[in-house]
Amino acid sequence: GNASPAVTLAGIKNKPQYQSLEMRRFITKHGIEGFTMNPHFPVNTLRLMRGAIVAERAGYLDRYTDEIFRHMWVEPKKLDDVDVLKAALDESGLPADEILQGIEDPAIKQQLIANTDDAVARGVFGIPSFFVGDEHFFGKDRLREVEEEIIAQS
Repeated sequence: GNASPAVTLAGIKNKPQYQSLEMRRFITKHGIEGFTMNPHFPVNTLRLMRGAIVAERAGYLDRYTDEIFRHMWVEPKKLDDVDVLKAALDESGLPADEILQGIEDPAIKQQLIANTDDAVARGVFGIPSFFVGDEHFFGKDRLREVEEEIIAQS
């Protein structure tokens, strides 16, 4: 029942512009380089999330995540187009056929459903969400509190 900010902010005067301002501030503050707003955003990320499960099981999740980030936000592509996704995975040297076959596997689909159900049961309602132990933090603007909680729990 949740909706993306692209939906929830539609028609609210000034709020989308402020969100863009906050995003630029965050990028500047954290020295994020190469970020480009994807002209195809929002895209359906179902295949990408399933691909992450395939990559995790195969032991290359970090690389997969870095490459998907690059193709979504540095060299923006329409990653919900399966042909575009395959080309991006090939370009990245990732096993595109293995990933694309894996995302159709019923076990992978079920794992994503289970992961989502588990996240909702823990209190997640959107991204980015972070947990430090049982403490839940929502939003990129909570990174300082996440860091403080990590230190407090150390």
